[in-house]
Amino acid sequence: MTVARPFNTYGPRQSARAVIPTIISQIANGMKQIKLGDVSPTRDFNYVEDTCRGFLALANCDAAVGKTVNIASNYEISVGDTLSVIRELMNSDVEFITDEQRLRPGKSEVFRLWGDNTLIRELTGFMPQTDIRTGLKKTIDWFSQPDQLAKYKASLYNV
Repeated sequence: MTVARPFNTYGPRQSARAVIPTIISQIANGMKQIKLGDVSPTRDFNYVEDTCRGFLALANCDAAVGKTVNIASNYEISVGDTLSVIRELMNSDVEFITDEQRLRPGKSEVFRLWGDNTLIRELTGFMPQTDIRTGLKKTIDWFSQPDQLAKYKASLYNV
């Protein structure tokens, strides 16, 4: 058995509870202010296709048996910087404001989440193929389709 540890997968069909669809759906719905919690934590975001490729690479790798392996981009970006990229890609001048109810209790927030992908690279040759800008653009394109956007309630805080 191999234990696969995927880091922060994002992309089409992602839950409205996650920060990326929350921001995209609010901007796509024409909101002028985006309500967020703390934007200083960092994440290792992985486009869904890369996460799937990582699982497949590990499933086909006998050398991975008995190991715990990160499926990670090896790239760390703050939530705030991610939101700035989304804003730029969507040609938006939206303002980000802190919503107190979206702040996590101090001991429950992970302030830095970065995954080292050295082991999966060594075992399988896996390297993510989708950089953050390209993955966010694909995600924005999917969420911005009217029939997809209608499934997400931008005005609600999903917990």
